[in-house]
Amino acid sequence: MDTEADEAGSSRADRARRVANVLRRQVLDGGFGGGFDGGVLPDERALVAEFSVSRNTVRAALALLRDEGLVERRRGVGTVVVGRAYAHPLGELAGLAEVLHHHGSVVNQVREARLVRPPRAVARRLGLDEGEEAVHLERLRSLDGVPLSLDSTYLLPWIGKPLLALEREALEHRDVFDLIESVAGTPLGGAEVSVQAVTADAATRAVLRMPESGGAVLTVERLTSLADGRPADLEFIHLRGDRLVLRAQVAAPPGRGPGREGAR
Repeated sequence: MDTEADEAGSSRADRARRVANVLRRQVLDGGFGGGFDGGVLPDERALVAEFSVSRNTVRAALALLRDEGLVERRRGVGTVVVGRAYAHPLGELAGLAEVLHHHGSVVNQVREARLVRPPRAVARRLGLDEGEEAVHLERLRSLDGVPLSLDSTYLLPWIGKPLLALEREALEHRDVFDLIESVAGTPLGGAEVSVQAVTADAATRAVLRMPESGGAVLTVERLTSLADGRPADLEFIHLRGDRLVLRAQVAAPPGRGPGREGAR
């Protein structure tokens, strides 16, 4: 039986989740000595004291992190960090290679590059006329050989067709944003982004080399526009939830503060 003092009705599972929430962020931020892989968490007694919970709760929290592929128990060593996640700024219009180049080599394996008749919903988002074609790129993006994301990109034909004429190596070693700006001759202006966590289907798990037992992927839908407001591409990105963390700094809306009308 757990003996720690806690709010009424709080179960061991609730307490373990709260402990895991704090430890997870420290693991992902490289807060346990080894930076990422190889770092060692404090022993159970230290964690019991830090979180004021029982050893059973600590063990349950560590089990949650183990099931996520972030840590493992090693005899004679302790709980060791074995997973690594990378931060991707959600509020910046930047490609994966641009963000993660200092962590290693980012490679885009091109799985498809061709003209297609886009779905109606895609055509509407891109402002295409009925029956007008788009260029579809599908790329598997990896860092030092570890798959991070599977990207499905629809580009306006006047932007995408020149990309089809490029050597495959150019598509594999340059970000699409860089290629778009080169073809358009103008910088990107911004993007509409939506994010949703979903359970990965079997095909996506296989491509991303995720555990067969399952796992979550972050699906990002991003409509990117040129500086003049014209749409450039629409992306559907599947990010490994255990390898990438989306981060953003969010400002409070103007006028927020004590006494603001409507605040409660």
